[in-house]
Amino acid sequence: MTLKTRFFSLVLTTGLAVTPLGLAAQDRAQTLADIRQELTLLYVELQRLGTELNTTGGAQVPLGTGSTLDRVNGLEAEIVNLTGKIEELENRIQSLVRDGTNRIGDLEFRLCELEADCDISSLGDTPTLGGGELPQVALPTAPVLPDDPGAGSIGGGGGELAVAEQADFDAAKAAFDGGDMATAGDLFARFAEAYPGGPLTADAQYMAGEALAQQGMVEAAARAYLGAYSAVPPGQYTTQALLKLGAALGQLGHVNEACVMFDELLTAFPTSPEVTQAQQARAALGCP
Repeated sequence: MTLKTRFFSLVLTTGLAVTPLGLAAQDRAQTLADIRQELTLLYVELQRLGTELNTTGGAQVPLGTGSTLDRVNGLEAEIVNLTGKIEELENRIQSLVRDGTNRIGDLEFRLCELEADCDISSLGDTPTLGGGELPQVALPTAPVLPDDPGAGSIGGGGGELAVAEQADFDAAKAAFDGGDMATAGDLFARFAEAYPGGPLTADAQYMAGEALAQQGMVEAAARAYLGAYSAVPPGQYTTQALLKLGAALGQLGHVNEACVMFDELLTAFPTSPEVTQAQQARAALGCP
């Protein structure tokens, strides 16, 4: 096969590799792994072509070979770059799916504990977030929890804020600081609904619980504290939310559920400042 024939064969191969992407919605759901495999095959073919161009004798090389080699090298570099981006995206998606599925399962468990007629054993496995199978990849090393995950100033969770997100949070905080608990609770609740998954959402849910608790709305406060504890990403008041969730459940007469919350705090955050309060609360409720 001549060099020219190999080059046009490569062009056709490129077209065949790209065509399924345009028809994915009609023919089949092409996965990132499929795309990466096609790119790998194309990359190997480019390497072979580049080797042939580099080893061809000078007297036999057409005048345009240099520019062709440059184009091949450029295409090869672009494919390598694209492959890296696809792998990065795939890893991020897998991480989000796994973390989201685990969080949803945890939230379902806790909500079930709040309902008297809910049987925890009937919950079953949580469906994978987004459908399909949970990616089977090596799990990263578990992060080391800080001694006090609840420490820090409010709104210090980091991350990028949406437009007007900080302003909306500040308005709710101003109402809270001014003693208008009804307005503060409403604004914080609206904030959590408007910015799910935001860097300030967990703090907003915690503050909503504080505002509701000061109004004597214990059950609503418990749900807000649960939302603050289960939020992704976590906020600045993880252990406080868990402690106050347990206290609210105990106040509502759900002693067993309250004990579960206190036990989780002691197990998951054994060095946090709330440990002593959790131990005292357990003793007061007569937890086993």
